Amino acid sequence: MSDTKPLPGDLDSFPKLIQRNARDFADRPAYREKEFGIWQSWTWAEAREAIEAIARGFIAMGLQPGDHVAIVGRNRPHFYWSMLAVQYAGAIPVPVYQDSVADEMAYVLDHCGARFAVVQDQEQVDKLTEVSSRLPSMERIVYIDPRGLRRYDHAALVSLADLRKAGEETRGETEGELAARVAAAKPGDTCIILYTSGTTGRPKGVVLTNANVLITARNSCAFDGLTEKEDILAYLPMAWVGDYVFSMAQACWAGFCVNCPESAETMHTDLREIGPTYFFAPPRFFEGMLTSIMIRMEDASPLKQRLFHKYIDVAKRVGPALLDGSQVSAGDRMRYRIGRALVYGPLLNATGLSRVRVGYTAGEAIGPEIFEFYRSLGINLKQLYGQTEGTIYITQQPDGEVSADTVGVPSPGVEVRLGDSGEVFYRSPGTFAEYYRNPEATAETKDAEGWVATGDAGFFEPDSGHLRIIDRAKDVGKMTDGAMFAPKYVENKLKFYPNILEAVAFGHERDYCTAFINIDLTAVGNWAERNNIAYASYQELAGHPRVYAAVQEHVEAVNRSIADDPMLSQCQIRRFLVLHKELDADDGELTRTRKVRRRIIAEKYAPLVTALYDGSDSVYIETEVTYEDGRKGMIKATLEIRDAAVVAPEAQKVAAE
Repeated sequence: MSDTKPLPGDLDSFPKLIQRNARDFADRPAYREKEFGIWQSWTWAEAREAIEAIARGFIAMGLQPGDHVAIVGRNRPHFYWSMLAVQYAGAIPVPVYQDSVADEMAYVLDHCGARFAVVQDQEQVDKLTEVSSRLPSMERIVYIDPRGLRRYDHAALVSLADLRKAGEETRGETEGELAARVAAAKPGDTCIILYTSGTTGRPKGVVLTNANVLITARNSCAFDGLTEKEDILAYLPMAWVGDYVFSMAQACWAGFCVNCPESAETMHTDLREIGPTYFFAPPRFFEGMLTSIMIRMEDASPLKQRLFHKYIDVAKRVGPALLDGSQVSAGDRMRYRIGRALVYGPLLNATGLSRVRVGYTAGEAIGPEIFEFYRSLGINLKQLYGQTEGTIYITQQPDGEVSADTVGVPSPGVEVRLGDSGEVFYRSPGTFAEYYRNPEATAETKDAEGWVATGDAGFFEPDSGHLRIIDRAKDVGKMTDGAMFAPKYVENKLKFYPNILEAVAFGHERDYCTAFINIDLTAVGNWAERNNIAYASYQELAGHPRVYAAVQEHVEAVNRSIADDPMLSQCQIRRFLVLHKELDADDGELTRTRKVRRRIIAEKYAPLVTALYDGSDSVYIETEVTYEDGRKGMIKATLEIRDAAVVAPEAQKVAAE
């Protein structure tokens, strides 16, 4: 089927896909959820029954075509059903990050004019109640978990169970209206509004149509051969475009099963129990998992450590070639099989990745060593590049053409070109319709011919034709000597080390590059425990001399790596400090998808930036922080600033000689 061919009339909306799946895959599992330690399962036929009952309940409650309904909660079948029920009723779901503070939530709900909201529990009800005066359009809140809500004013509250019951009781009255709304759906109708993470300001509402989402789902499922037999674990934020495409669009198009973990704390256990065949995770997930593996190996017996390192070396040499179908000697194949029996197989079983047939990572660059480690074990891990405005897919890596340095070739149906400055532009069937109530931003991002400016700078590799992303175009700057400064390039290299959780580089219009660094409390805390280093807080551990020494080794190793790149060799880090607190979304320093808000950090920590460049050996700072319960507090610290060794680029060495 053509990558840009219109959708068949019987598959051009989510309700029609649900009806198809209930007919063709009636007894196959559609959704699973673990609750109280037990997996519950619903078939496609059962899911359709639940979705249509909720949709009739919404209609009985007064939901009109074109209305907006906020969805606030963690990954649960009931939330996916609610989104689908809203679409059945001709309305538009607007998922919101469940960990948003009340102010962030109020902005999104007021901006989209949501009439109804479906929320998880008392916590979310309280947030909406707190900002109710700022939500003139909000009429009813539908909640799933009734605990703690018995004494609340239920004039504006209704449980999802009661809403579904109302839908069942009014079936005779609402059935015809529901069928009419489903039949009226068109490919160009708004399917969903997804709000961007807002790295530079207020989030923007990305309007995606049925055609945007479902043509992308069709093309991406065909690209990787996804069928109704896949299993995925839905654990990423429901307000993120990736979860919507993987857990909603592709799941409904292909008819595979969506598995929801019991909680964030049990996610890894649930991952092992499900053993997904199709899996997506950001680089931080794979980095954290590898850190856990290496921590466990350091506590293992000497024999196990020797076996592990011996056969991991075999895997690194042989595994990627086997995965790509390249020629491998009989001896190496035998060694790899032995390694699979003794090391790789048990390791994959322990991580829950033993059944992964297609795996993806995106969002940030992943370290080559980390990427190749998982591929060496036989996991078909690939990279994609995308954004909300393109229904996530811009480029993908075809099987057999996988590289740690690039993000692949244009996805099916997608055109990609580079501007004069190296900025990446694309257009595709997945290109968004508009930013909701923001025509100025729409015009700035998408031109009359449908080309979208990504804001990222990159280039095509001359040999393979694969795209390589350097950095955000607005963040790529110049140092005082005219050399290119690409902060994300530097930051990603630092974050390849398990001890480093986050980094922020500075250097635009400066003489040299400097950096803030956040340590990974799990990895460094485990190291401290093994080395009998006592600490009482993140701040104390971050300032420990041995921690600083370890971080300095990582910084200088990154400098040696950067020196090998003639285009960016001037981005080596001359001075750095280890921050006294973790960068936090609640403090406005990160987005809800953990992207660095670079401008806000530079303003908030201006005295630290100044100290990095004025020759200071230390700097005192007082910082306001937000605790988990919403209270504010101050932390004070004197931070050490260290110099790092840099390496002269090869051209400079030759000139010096």
